[in-house]
Amino acid sequence: MTNKSAFWISTVGPLSSALLFLLFLIPSLSHATAEYARQTGFECKECHVDAIGGGKLTKKGENFLDEMKIKGLYRPLTKTQKVIRFIIGYIHLFFAIIWFGTILYVHLLLKPAYASKGLPKGELFLGWLSILIMTITGTLLSIARIPSWKVLYTTRFGILLSIKIILFLIMVSTAVIVTTYIGPRMRKRWRIKGKIDISITKKDLTPEDIHSFDGKEGRPAYVVYNGIIYDMTGSKLWKNGSHLAKHLAGHDLTDSLKTAPHGEEKILAMPQVGKLIPTPEKSLTPFYEKLFYFFAYMNLVLVFLIIFTIALWRWW
Repeated sequence: MTNKSAFWISTVGPLSSALLFLLFLIPSLSHATAEYARQTGFECKECHVDAIGGGKLTKKGENFLDEMKIKGLYRPLTKTQKVIRFIIGYIHLFFAIIWFGTILYVHLLLKPAYASKGLPKGELFLGWLSILIMTITGTLLSIARIPSWKVLYTTRFGILLSIKIILFLIMVSTAVIVTTYIGPRMRKRWRIKGKIDISITKKDLTPEDIHSFDGKEGRPAYVVYNGIIYDMTGSKLWKNGSHLAKHLAGHDLTDSLKTAPHGEEKILAMPQVGKLIPTPEKSLTPFYEKLFYFFAYMNLVLVFLIIFTIALWRWW
């Protein structure tokens, strides 16, 4: 497989996953409101002229709808309000796909170690932008759908919505902790604030030191292969310390090269920096780093739980 093919796969893969995720969230065509059917126990034809549901209501359906309005369990919207709700819903779904897609891509393909040296500024900005917009649009959508607080714990839709909101708030709380507490400490540990002193860029390094040379924000891009450190900074295929959005600078690629579409000659052709100095004793992992990995995998689980909740709401 050529580098071009590998690049095509690594690019199309995430886009295809995002498209499938979008299709998964789009609700199937519905001709009736299942919530009403569950409350009454009636079939669709009891409230709709059309036996399969949807469209014009029967007299019984009109009476039931009026009763729901009186109880505050139904909020009718004008056509203009529906158009506005549609636009807000589209924006909400769009940023949900961005946020969830990024989490799935980082956790399943790049692995959490991608951000173990501190959160990249681009991902941090995109993550908080998505959280902010999802919070605003989600609140507006809930107001448009929920006429009273009791709906959140007395109806199936309300209970599932409450679960989704709780899971979302848990993810937001972890984002706050990672941004304000964990992130700064991880960046300080790996000494990646500002530029790296050029005097230490040409010598043997320990596995802990090599992580600082990630190719981001003007830093050199170093990789390790068979105990030798190579400088990939000058390669166009290692822009910003990332190779085909799959391999990252600052790591040992000895095992990763076994599955690459090319041989070791690509790495051996790059300038040698020095040797990797083995660490005599395994250093203790700080508490904040353990907490980072815990939050990382917990958020991955929460993403699947939120998607599962949406699936229950739409199709069960």
